[in-house]
Amino acid sequence: MPVPADLDLLGLDAALSPTDREIRDAVRRFATARVLPHVAEWFEAGTLPRDLAPELGKLGVFGMHLEGYGCPGASALQYGLACLELEAVDSGLRSLVSVQGSLAMYAIHAYGSEEQKQEWLPRMAAGEAIGCFGLTEPDSGSDPGSMRTRARRDGADWVLDGTKMWITNGGFADVAVVWARAEEGVRGFVVPRGTPGFTTRNIERKLSLRASVTSELILDGVRLPADAMLPGARGLAGPLGCLSEARYGIVWGALGAARTCWEAARDHSLTREQFGRPIAAFQLTQAKLVDGAVEWNKGALLALHLAGLKDAGKLTPEQISLGKLNNVREALEICRTARTILGASGITLDYPVLRHMNNLESVLTYEGTSEVHTLVLGQALTGHAAFR
Repeated sequence: MPVPADLDLLGLDAALSPTDREIRDAVRRFATARVLPHVAEWFEAGTLPRDLAPELGKLGVFGMHLEGYGCPGASALQYGLACLELEAVDSGLRSLVSVQGSLAMYAIHAYGSEEQKQEWLPRMAAGEAIGCFGLTEPDSGSDPGSMRTRARRDGADWVLDGTKMWITNGGFADVAVVWARAEEGVRGFVVPRGTPGFTTRNIERKLSLRASVTSELILDGVRLPADAMLPGARGLAGPLGCLSEARYGIVWGALGAARTCWEAARDHSLTREQFGRPIAAFQLTQAKLVDGAVEWNKGALLALHLAGLKDAGKLTPEQISLGKLNNVREALEICRTARTILGASGITLDYPVLRHMNNLESVLTYEGTSEVHTLVLGQALTGHAAFR
């Protein structure tokens, strides 16, 4: 039997520089050796060890696309490749890195004071401190403008009251970037763990992103000094700018989950025999594998193009919406179809497919639902804002 072709039918690997490949391969080796042997167990237990953070910091993936303050200053393409390799093992691992670097660190890097940057970014880049990003609320998800968390001045201080929900890393974060409505508009605040009135509660009984810490943030009269506010962010443009950073990483990360599931299904189809032959020899199985490979390659082409735009400083929010909408939607379909090829074996943790399927159900929703990204593109195409 001939050796099966790699999923990269278009030879996209040739578009990468030697440095790009070196970074990609280093992340793949770490994720495969350090996380993959344990991730099914962590998923089943509903946990993610915090002691991974210093190792990820040493690997250089925290804030890897940011400049200075101990950050590697990698290209957008290299960051995307890292996200792909992390999510090829589990979405929870990529979420830890995305929230740390593209949300919490990016917010401080883009909008923080020099003192805030010096205090937090080197420690976060090294994995010595973990951050989270408090925007979503119990009644405010796709419409962050309706947030109820309030920030009021009391003398020279700020006092925050409110609740944030579905916050990745929240339960073990050392610092939270919290967005609240003040008299002059939405502002961001750096809230260290241990601040009186600031508590977290982990969300249990999840059926998705189980190898990830997801939490509720509770702010009850949290008093902060004036310099806790991010001076460079005013209004919703601040948090939405951070979300664009995180969404870009998801464009790549979803490809990693899809690759793992496709490869598991292809490999299974070559060894599973029915009616006297491998199921890979049947037309319907081949059609499923071909459809998945075609969509994966189209998604990879899209991700490469967006990386080029981002590195050139030309990437727009609408283009990121297109990437997230397409790549997550198609990745989920690839994983679902892979499960049908695996049959009953596909529902167990002995194989990665249902774990990735369940994770992608969350990825489909967070950092903007498919519906929201559809309407963002609808507005770009028609000029009409259907969600306002």
